[in-house]
Amino acid sequence: MNSIRRQLLLWQITALLLTGLLVSVMTYSITWSGFNKTRDYTLEQVAHAIMRHGVETVGPDGRVYDEAQDQGRFMSQIWERKKLVYASRPEVALPRQADGFAVVLWAGEEWRTYTVHSAGLTIQVASPVANRVRAYARLADWLLLPLAVLVAGLGLLIWMAVVRALAPLEQVRREIGVRDVAMLQPIDLTAVPEEIRPLGDALNGLLDRLSRALSLQRRFVADAAHELRTPLTALKLQAQMAARAGSEAERRQALARLQEGIDRAAHLVSQLLVMARLEPEAEAEWVALDLDALVKQVLIDLSPVAESRSIDLGLTDTLPLSLIGHAEPLRVLVSNLIDNAVRYTPVGGRVDVALQKEGHAAGTWALLTISDTGPGIPLAERERVFRRFYRLAGTAAPGSGLGLAIVREIVRRCQGQIVLLDAPGGGLRVEVRLPM
Repeated sequence: MNSIRRQLLLWQITALLLTGLLVSVMTYSITWSGFNKTRDYTLEQVAHAIMRHGVETVGPDGRVYDEAQDQGRFMSQIWERKKLVYASRPEVALPRQADGFAVVLWAGEEWRTYTVHSAGLTIQVASPVANRVRAYARLADWLLLPLAVLVAGLGLLIWMAVVRALAPLEQVRREIGVRDVAMLQPIDLTAVPEEIRPLGDALNGLLDRLSRALSLQRRFVADAAHELRTPLTALKLQAQMAARAGSEAERRQALARLQEGIDRAAHLVSQLLVMARLEPEAEAEWVALDLDALVKQVLIDLSPVAESRSIDLGLTDTLPLSLIGHAEPLRVLVSNLIDNAVRYTPVGGRVDVALQKEGHAAGTWALLTISDTGPGIPLAERERVFRRFYRLAGTAAPGSGLGLAIVREIVRRCQGQIVLLDAPGGGLRVEVRLPM
């Protein structure tokens, strides 16, 4: 399991154990060195004491000293010139060493010796190294006891610190765990530590975006249901009229109206689908595209509609322009604007499309201009027409009220600009600027 708590405890306690091991080795080395120095100092003192006072094997009370009492601690030897005159342990015939400390290997056993020479006498005192090791081993257990207490105590404190430090994360987890689509309010970050605050801010940002997305979805569904109710009711009535027609002429007329209603409903559904694709804030793929080729293709697609109404639809000015953008949304943008201009321009009118390049301090922009000779849009209404399902009062041209709302959303996604102006010869002039 990928647990932060477990990883923190593992790393910290492992570091503690490794540090404790290193400290133990260092403590062992330092105390062993000090222990050896103490034992060496004892050998030195014994040697000098013998040199000063000599050796008596018989005490004042007439008893012979038990030489075995020195076994396990030290042994002493005395040479007079080159002759060994005394050995506290005769069975250990250590060779005489130079003055000072030395290590002697005798009969497979290591001895630590100290030798001093004065006035024709040589005093040598020695002790087995193995005895030192055994004596030190009895002390080592007590040296490890404080370390064991230290590791156990610090381990417990580390565990408590990790649990306490991660408590805010656990609190945030519990708070998020009880949330549902009806509880998308921000998480309270008042008591959250600074290290967790960026995560909390990101979660609150996500909750805010999710709340807005759900709100948009609910509003879209409600608007779509409301807008579809009217054309569907009209289609039902027109179908009933066609069924009750008393003559072939009435039936043809009713069927023609039914076909018009179906076309309007299909157009509305098509626009709703386009809007639905834009709602989830899903980013389309950015690609390099030829904007002039896209505009020309849309003009070709809409030419039959313009010709059916005797509208002069044409490209007055164009430059080869390439930019990085979303191909399908840009096609929808150009198509909606030209389709609106054609539908709202009276029979015999004119729609001009131009594509140019603009350069200024903010960078280079592609400028798409669409001018028509239609009724135009009053200045007071130019902001409202970008709302969903909003249509000007008294408008006879068929439409869903979604075209300009879709256009504005696409322009926003492309980080562009759109403005509605009066055309020089009357009508509406739409200018769309897209960053290149």
